[in-house]
Amino acid sequence: MAVTNGQISFWWQQIGLPQQRASLPGSIEADVAIVGAGFTGLWAAYYLKKAQPDARVVVLEQRFAGYGASGRNGGWCVNSITGGRERYLHSHGTDAVVAFQQAMNDTVDEVVRVAAAESIEADIRKGGEFNVAYTPAQAARMRAFHEAEAHWPGADVHLLTAPEAAARINVANALGATWQPHCARVNPAKLASGLAAVVEALGVQIYEGTTVTQISSGQVQTDFGVVRAPAIIRATEGFTANIRGEHRTWLPMNSSMIVTEPLPPQTWAQIGWGGAETLGDYAHVYMYAQRTADDRIAFGGRGVPYRYGSRVDADGLTQQRTIESLTDLLRRFFPAAAGAEIDHAWSGVLGVPRDWAATIGFDPSTGLGWAGGYVGTGVATTNLAGRTLADLVLRRDTELTRLPWVGRKVRKWEPEPLRWLGVQAIYAAYRAADRQEAAGRATTAPVARIADLISGH
Repeated sequence: MAVTNGQISFWWQQIGLPQQRASLPGSIEADVAIVGAGFTGLWAAYYLKKAQPDARVVVLEQRFAGYGASGRNGGWCVNSITGGRERYLHSHGTDAVVAFQQAMNDTVDEVVRVAAAESIEADIRKGGEFNVAYTPAQAARMRAFHEAEAHWPGADVHLLTAPEAAARINVANALGATWQPHCARVNPAKLASGLAAVVEALGVQIYEGTTVTQISSGQVQTDFGVVRAPAIIRATEGFTANIRGEHRTWLPMNSSMIVTEPLPPQTWAQIGWGGAETLGDYAHVYMYAQRTADDRIAFGGRGVPYRYGSRVDADGLTQQRTIESLTDLLRRFFPAAAGAEIDHAWSGVLGVPRDWAATIGFDPSTGLGWAGGYVGTGVATTNLAGRTLADLVLRRDTELTRLPWVGRKVRKWEPEPLRWLGVQAIYAAYRAADRQEAAGRATTAPVARIADLISGH
């Protein structure tokens, strides 16, 4: 059977592509203009209107709400601090980092709460995050990770033996796993579509099919006119490179997914996976997966990680070799599903700052705000960003606005061809490290540590 390739994502094909909303009718004025109708922009609009119902909030979107990473991701609503806690220790101290982690834990529950309160049916189920080790080197990293996490309040990471891991999710040849409770599985397109409808009902105007060409203090230039507003939020994530003056701000990293046909009960009896856990591993070029609400396996990882000149894909078309490599890995994980057809493959871009840690900020002197660079952890982090942006725009001093990621400055990526060469070298090194470790190396391959240094991880 032929694999459906691209067409935005399986998630969107499952529920049907939306009818595009009207484009910007011409130059207008607003109180807050938001560029990008992904999760960041939609959550910011939601919390702004909840806090100040009479605010004129406008969202501008090039295609349709949820078109980018928000409607293509793996559906992990997880509590990860993008880039890790340790980078904030020196600058902000332990208490601030613990507060940040607690805020992320709470954010997972906040997404679940809002979806229920607003009747957004997005297949949300909180089953935690399960990460498996299946080589000796991965097992060593897993144990070191668990030991380090044990010192952090709110991390709540549990170490599982091989039999304990197999009893939850039967990954072939697993040597053990970790599990932590602060993660929910979601259907991201359902969440994006539902959230867009909710903010529209609150009075937010979403203009789709509208290309933003430039953002400056007080105004947003589009192909249909100018939106003037005292507060403007850039929420463009992996598509930020398309905005004038932002070409080197965040690198658009490509990630790809496949999804199987629905698997029969006898296959699930062998695999297990009855707790709605999200599934990852301890490889350097890591994978991510979920058991969908209709009993498929959605399985993702890096394909072609970066396109020269920060080019971004259009509708998720995925190279055949990427489909094949993800299929091979899925079958290695789950021999019981080796005969399952692959129904759909797709790709999307996520934003990567030069230090691989998300940022958020708002400059009261210019009225310009931003959030993004989630490096794949955005399903939850966008909600925290939306709440924080609402507080910043409304000039509120809150616990959220004092979190250590707020206002952090990051240097830009190198110009081409250095950017392309660097990313290619980094991922070639990580793949080489995974091959060495799969061949039996008991400790982390040195080439992976070199790649960490180059990448800024």
